[in-house]
Amino acid sequence: MIIVRPVTEAEHLAFLRGRSSASFLQTPAWGRVKAEWRRQSVGFFDGPPDDQRLAGVALVLYRHLPRTKRCLAYLPEGPVLDWDVADLAPWLDALATHAKSEGAFAVRIGPPVVTARWSAAQLKEGIADAGVRRLTDLAPAERDVTGAAVVSQLRELGWREQGADGGFAAGQPRYNFHLPLVDDDGKPLTEEQVLAGMNQQWRRNIKKAAKSGVVVSTSSTSDAGDATGDLEAFHELYVLTAQRDGFTPRGLAYFKTMLDALGSEDPGRIRLWLAHHEGDLVAATIAVRVGTHAWYSYGASSTEKRDVRGSNAIQWAMIQDALAAGAEVYDLRGITDTLDADDPHVGLLQFKVGTGGQAVAYAGEWDLPLNRPLYKAFMLYMERR
Repeated sequence: MIIVRPVTEAEHLAFLRGRSSASFLQTPAWGRVKAEWRRQSVGFFDGPPDDQRLAGVALVLYRHLPRTKRCLAYLPEGPVLDWDVADLAPWLDALATHAKSEGAFAVRIGPPVVTARWSAAQLKEGIADAGVRRLTDLAPAERDVTGAAVVSQLRELGWREQGADGGFAAGQPRYNFHLPLVDDDGKPLTEEQVLAGMNQQWRRNIKKAAKSGVVVSTSSTSDAGDATGDLEAFHELYVLTAQRDGFTPRGLAYFKTMLDALGSEDPGRIRLWLAHHEGDLVAATIAVRVGTHAWYSYGASSTEKRDVRGSNAIQWAMIQDALAAGAEVYDLRGITDTLDADDPHVGLLQFKVGTGGQAVAYAGEWDLPLNRPLYKAFMLYMERR
């Protein structure tokens, strides 16, 4: 028998520390970052009533509908379970039962399971081929059996797939770009091996940045007072980057909360990185790590002095740090599924492809309506926003 019930943040965090890794969006601290949502740590308990063991956890974020007591229960990149099971029904049914008891009209999950992978060489060839427009036009280098089984079961159990167009519009990105830091046998790669996997342009740019005198530094929230000025410098450059690239920037307060919340949960969880050239800030990033998974979370770069290659220098410094920390994957986060050379998103993809990594498709986000009229009204509201 499986039941879902609230657990303490300490129990939640202890379970995560017993696993190789989990998404940072499923840490208790992330609930403090998303202050506009009500947060709750829950556990999945398996076994007879008198001998149940904690077999999974989740951060559940609740967002209330205006003028109602009903809410959406959202588990970004979660829950944290062993997804390679023959029958997901009892696990997901228990989650739905708990969410309903909390007043949820629907549950939205993001199973952290991979369904397909494409190599850097495939992506490069696809961008060069005028007949290829989308990632899905290419046969994957690898299809994941577990991911396929999860998707199949979700459909059979009545869950509804969201954001299947491959863009950034709905929730967390389905397509991400990973740089593996271990070989096929799980043996850690050396810095030399990672560099050898990059394309010639990336290796040249890393060398050029060093020769030009780009200096990369880092700070964490363990010295939060000292990091305040660095964070303000990051944010100023980030806002300029948003204006140049046409996206809406987050406020400085959001990043302060993010660094404080994640940093207080684990001193090595989040770091701010800065790249300077002759005193000028040319690139800045925020990196996150949970266990063996390291993420490039946010980034900014200067339009001036692009020729000193600060963006390559700062990425290489973060990759070196991830290697030293024992990470198995360096995650450059979201990409769209476009391979159209005329699409403005392709430039970002080409930058990531240069690392020699791989495009990864996840199962995506899935909804289970618990109150169909309210769910329909919610979806109409979201479409009109």
